[in-house]
Amino acid sequence: MAGVSGATVRSQPRPVKRTSASRPAEPAGTGARPPEPAGAESRPPGAESRPPEPAGSLSQELGWALGVLLRSHRDLVSRVLGDFPHGPRGYQTLAEVIRSQQPSQLALANRLGIDRTVMTYLIDDLVAAGLVERRPNPADRRQRQIVATPKGERTLASLCDQVTEAENAMLSALDDDERALFRRLLVKAARGVGPDAHAGDACEIIDAALRD
Repeated sequence: MAGVSGATVRSQPRPVKRTSASRPAEPAGTGARPPEPAGAESRPPGAESRPPEPAGSLSQELGWALGVLLRSHRDLVSRVLGDFPHGPRGYQTLAEVIRSQQPSQLALANRLGIDRTVMTYLIDDLVAAGLVERRPNPADRRQRQIVATPKGERTLASLCDQVTEAENAMLSALDDDERALFRRLLVKAARGVGPDAHAGDACEIIDAALRD
Protein backbone atom coordinates (compact mmCIF):
# COMPACT_ATOMS: atom_id res chain seq x y z
CA MET A 1 0.00 0.00 0.00
CA ALA A 2 1.46 3.28 -1.02
CA GLY A 3 2.15 5.96 1.71
CA VAL A 4 0.24 9.21 1.88
CA SER A 5 2.30 12.44 2.05
CA GLY A 6 1.96 14.34 5.34
CA ALA A 7 2.51 17.77 3.76
CA THR A 8 -0.53 20.07 4.09
CA VAL A 9 -1.37 22.20 1.08
CA ARG A 10 -2.50 25.78 2.10
CA SER A 11 -4.69 27.77 -0.25
CA GLN A 12 -3.58 31.42 -0.91
CA PRO A 13 -6.26 34.16 -0.67
CA ARG A 14 -7.42 35.34 -4.05
CA PRO A 15 -6.78 39.09 -4.60
CA VAL A 16 -9.88 41.29 -4.83
CA LYS A 17 -10.12 43.19 -8.08
CA ARG A 18 -11.21 46.83 -7.64
CA THR A 19 -13.50 48.30 -10.21
CA SER A 20 -14.16 51.91 -10.98
CA ALA A 21 -17.66 51.55 -9.60
CA SER A 22 -16.30 50.77 -6.13
CA ARG A 23 -14.42 54.08 -5.87
CA PRO A 24 -16.23 57.00 -4.22
CA ALA A 25 -17.24 59.59 -6.83
CA GLU A 26 -15.40 62.91 -6.54
CA PRO A 27 -17.79 65.81 -6.08
CA ALA A 28 -18.27 67.76 -9.26
CA GLY A 29 -16.36 71.03 -9.36
CA THR A 30 -14.07 70.20 -6.43
CA GLY A 31 -11.07 72.47 -6.49
CA ALA A 32 -12.47 74.62 -9.31
CA ARG A 33 -13.99 78.11 -8.96
CA PRO A 34 -17.43 78.40 -10.51
CA PRO A 35 -17.57 80.79 -13.44
CA GLU A 36 -18.77 84.35 -12.84
CA PRO A 37 -22.26 85.01 -14.18
CA ALA A 38 -22.44 87.12 -17.30
CA GLY A 39 -22.42 90.85 -16.57
CA ALA A 40 -21.13 90.46 -13.03
CA GLU A 41 -18.80 93.21 -11.84
CA SER A 42 -15.24 92.19 -11.11
CA ARG A 43 -14.24 93.07 -7.54
CA PRO A 44 -10.80 93.01 -5.95
CA PRO A 45 -10.10 90.10 -3.60
CA GLY A 46 -11.59 90.62 -0.17
CA ALA A 47 -13.99 93.34 -1.32
CA GLU A 48 -17.50 92.98 0.07
CA SER A 49 -20.35 92.90 -2.37
CA ARG A 50 -23.01 95.58 -1.79
CA PRO A 51 -26.51 94.35 -2.51
CA PRO A 52 -28.65 96.67 -4.62
CA GLU A 53 -31.12 98.78 -2.71
CA PRO A 54 -34.63 97.37 -2.95
CA ALA A 55 -37.16 99.29 -4.97
CA GLY A 56 -39.10 101.65 -2.75
CA SER A 57 -36.29 102.11 -0.24
CA LEU A 58 -36.10 105.51 1.47
CA SER A 59 -33.25 106.84 -0.65
CA GLN A 60 -35.22 106.12 -3.82
CA GLU A 61 -38.46 107.77 -2.69
CA LEU A 62 -39.30 110.89 -4.69
CA GLY A 63 -41.44 112.30 -1.89
CA TRP A 64 -38.65 111.88 0.64
CA ALA A 65 -36.10 113.56 -1.67
CA LEU A 66 -38.42 116.47 -2.44
CA GLY A 67 -39.15 116.92 1.26
CA VAL A 68 -35.46 117.05 2.15
CA LEU A 69 -34.76 119.60 -0.59
CA LEU A 70 -37.80 121.70 0.29
CA ARG A 71 -36.79 121.96 3.95
CA SER A 72 -33.22 122.81 2.99
CA HIS A 73 -34.44 125.42 0.48
CA ARG A 74 -36.71 127.01 3.07
CA ASP A 75 -33.96 127.21 5.69
CA LEU A 76 -31.24 128.56 3.37
CA VAL A 77 -33.42 131.02 1.45
CA SER A 78 -35.09 132.30 4.64
CA ARG A 79 -31.68 133.44 5.88
CA VAL A 80 -31.19 135.48 2.70
CA LEU A 81 -34.70 136.98 2.85
CA GLY A 82 -34.86 137.54 6.59
CA ASP A 83 -35.28 141.34 6.26
CA PHE A 84 -37.53 141.25 3.19
CA PRO A 85 -41.23 142.01 3.84
CA HIS A 86 -42.96 138.64 4.49
CA GLY A 87 -39.76 136.74 3.67
CA PRO A 88 -39.95 134.09 0.91
CA ARG A 89 -43.67 134.76 0.31
CA GLY A 90 -43.05 138.46 -0.25
CA TYR A 91 -40.10 137.63 -2.51
CA GLN A 92 -42.19 135.27 -4.63
CA THR A 93 -44.95 137.88 -4.84
CA LEU A 94 -42.58 140.57 -6.07
CA ALA A 95 -41.06 138.10 -8.53
CA GLU A 96 -44.53 137.23 -9.84
CA VAL A 97 -45.43 140.92 -10.18
CA ILE A 98 -42.38 141.44 -12.38
CA ARG A 99 -42.70 138.15 -14.21
CA SER A 100 -46.28 138.14 -15.39
CA GLN A 101 -47.92 141.48 -14.53
CA GLN A 102 -51.25 140.08 -13.37
CA PRO A 103 -54.20 142.35 -14.20
CA SER A 104 -55.34 142.76 -10.58
CA GLN A 105 -54.44 142.06 -6.98
CA LEU A 106 -57.06 139.31 -6.88
CA ALA A 107 -55.57 137.64 -9.95
CA LEU A 108 -52.14 137.83 -8.33
CA ALA A 109 -53.49 136.16 -5.18
CA ASN A 110 -55.12 133.38 -7.20
CA ARG A 111 -51.96 132.90 -9.20
CA LEU A 112 -49.83 132.38 -6.10
CA GLY A 113 -52.47 130.51 -4.10
CA ILE A 114 -52.51 133.16 -1.36
CA ASP A 115 -55.68 134.14 0.49
CA ARG A 116 -56.86 137.48 -0.84
CA THR A 117 -57.02 139.00 2.67
CA VAL A 118 -53.43 137.93 3.34
CA MET A 119 -52.45 139.29 -0.07
CA THR A 120 -53.90 142.69 0.84
CA TYR A 121 -51.66 142.95 3.91
CA LEU A 122 -48.67 141.64 1.94
CA ILE A 123 -49.11 144.21 -0.84
CA ASP A 124 -49.60 146.96 1.76
CA ASP A 125 -46.17 146.11 3.22
CA LEU A 126 -44.52 145.93 -0.21
CA VAL A 127 -46.01 149.34 -1.04
CA ALA A 128 -44.77 150.74 2.29
CA ALA A 129 -41.28 149.45 1.49
CA GLY A 130 -41.40 151.24 -1.89
CA LEU A 131 -41.14 147.99 -3.86
CA VAL A 132 -44.53 148.02 -5.66
CA GLU A 133 -47.37 150.41 -6.45
CA ARG A 134 -51.10 150.03 -6.98
CA ARG A 135 -52.14 151.57 -10.30
CA PRO A 136 -55.37 151.54 -12.32
CA ASN A 137 -55.30 148.82 -14.96
CA PRO A 138 -55.23 150.57 -18.37
CA ALA A 139 -57.34 147.74 -19.82
CA ASP A 140 -59.95 147.93 -17.07
CA ARG A 141 -60.08 151.04 -14.89
CA ARG A 142 -62.10 149.19 -12.27
CA GLN A 143 -59.09 147.01 -11.44
CA ARG A 144 -56.01 147.96 -9.44
CA GLN A 145 -52.88 146.47 -10.95
CA ILE A 146 -49.75 145.79 -8.88
CA VAL A 147 -46.64 147.19 -10.58
CA ALA A 148 -43.02 146.98 -9.42
CA THR A 149 -41.14 150.21 -8.79
CA PRO A 150 -37.54 150.75 -9.97
CA LYS A 151 -36.47 150.11 -6.38
CA GLY A 152 -38.39 146.83 -6.41
CA GLU A 153 -36.68 145.77 -9.63
CA ARG A 154 -33.22 146.59 -8.25
CA THR A 155 -33.98 144.83 -4.97
CA LEU A 156 -35.16 141.68 -6.70
CA ALA A 157 -32.13 141.69 -9.01
CA SER A 158 -29.83 141.76 -5.99
CA LEU A 159 -31.80 139.11 -4.12
CA CYS A 160 -31.90 136.82 -7.16
CA ASP A 161 -28.13 136.41 -6.98
CA GLN A 162 -28.24 135.66 -3.25
CA VAL A 163 -31.12 133.20 -3.62
CA THR A 164 -29.32 131.46 -6.48
CA GLU A 165 -26.19 131.17 -4.33
CA ALA A 166 -28.26 129.62 -1.52
CA GLU A 167 -29.89 127.21 -3.94
CA ASN A 168 -26.51 126.18 -5.32
CA ALA A 169 -25.39 125.44 -1.77
CA MET A 170 -28.46 123.27 -1.35
CA LEU A 171 -27.52 121.40 -4.55
CA SER A 172 -23.81 121.20 -3.74
CA ALA A 173 -23.80 117.44 -4.39
CA LEU A 174 -24.33 118.22 -8.10
CA ASP A 175 -21.84 119.82 -10.47
CA ASP A 176 -22.72 122.89 -12.55
CA ASP A 177 -24.13 120.94 -15.52
CA GLU A 178 -26.15 118.66 -13.24
CA ARG A 179 -27.61 121.63 -11.34
CA ALA A 180 -28.65 123.32 -14.59
CA LEU A 181 -30.24 120.09 -15.83
CA PHE A 182 -31.97 119.50 -12.49
CA ARG A 183 -33.48 123.00 -12.56
CA ARG A 184 -34.77 122.55 -16.12
CA LEU A 185 -36.30 119.15 -15.40
CA LEU A 186 -37.87 120.31 -12.14
CA VAL A 187 -39.48 123.33 -13.81
CA LYS A 188 -40.67 121.12 -16.68
CA ALA A 189 -42.24 118.68 -14.24
CA ALA A 190 -43.91 121.52 -12.30
CA ARG A 191 -45.36 123.03 -15.47
CA GLY A 192 -46.71 119.63 -16.45
CA VAL A 193 -48.85 119.50 -13.31
CA GLY A 194 -51.27 122.07 -14.72
CA PRO A 195 -51.80 124.42 -17.64
CA ASP A 196 -51.10 127.56 -15.58
CA ALA A 197 -47.35 127.89 -16.12
CA HIS A 198 -45.01 130.77 -15.35
CA ALA A 199 -44.06 132.92 -18.29
CA GLY A 200 -40.36 132.89 -17.49
CA ASP A 201 -37.67 133.15 -14.86
CA ALA A 202 -38.02 136.35 -12.82
CA CYS A 203 -34.27 136.73 -12.27
CA GLU A 204 -33.55 136.53 -15.99
CA ILE A 205 -36.33 139.03 -16.76
CA ILE A 206 -34.92 141.47 -14.19
CA ASP A 207 -31.35 141.11 -15.48
CA ALA A 208 -32.51 141.79 -19.03
CA ALA A 209 -34.56 144.80 -17.91
CA LEU A 210 -31.63 146.34 -16.04
CA ARG A 211 -29.31 145.90 -19.05
CA ASP A 212 -31.68 147.86 -21.33
